Amino acid sequence: MSITLITADLTRLAVDAIVNAANRQLLGGGGVDGAIHRAAGPRLLQACRALPEVASGVRCPTGEARITPGFELPAAHVIHTVGPVWRGGSHGEPEQLAACYRNALQLAREHGLRSIAFPAISCGAYGYPPELAAEAACRSLRRTLAEAYAPAMDVRLCFLDTAMTQLWQRVFNAA
Repeated sequence: MSITLITADLTRLAVDAIVNAANRQLLGGGGVDGAIHRAAGPRLLQACRALPEVASGVRCPTGEARITPGFELPAAHVIHTVGPVWRGGSHGEPEQLAACYRNALQLAREHGLRSIAFPAISCGAYGYPPELAAEAACRSLRRTLAEAYAPAMDVRLCFLDTAMTQLWQRVFNAA
């Protein structure tokens, strides 16, 4: 099992899959989602539109994950997951965030992928406190990798700025 924390542009990583911190509609947005859609090109939006809705306007409920090709990205695939909006932490947010990481890894495994890169899911517009998000991600990734994915999966946690990388690194080192 390999988990590496890096400061880099997620859209430039040559891995089997990058994870998109998406919205429930999977039709692009701001932050990481917008950056991935811009870098992947218009075929990503077409692929997302082709995914079935599970409820009106919802292609991916919170905590679940969906996969599409990466198109113009160096990554072969995009795994879209919808993190929780932070509402104080007593509305199931830690469990929903953990499910994002677990379900993305499960999709990667089902598709035979060996390397995956995650952003800080829910830490942008969804307002999840980064230290608490790092704790939930650390627990989920370590548990999921230990249970089912063993040393075969190369996991990278990718952050745009050094301060966020260092914060998450402190949490991972302490866990």
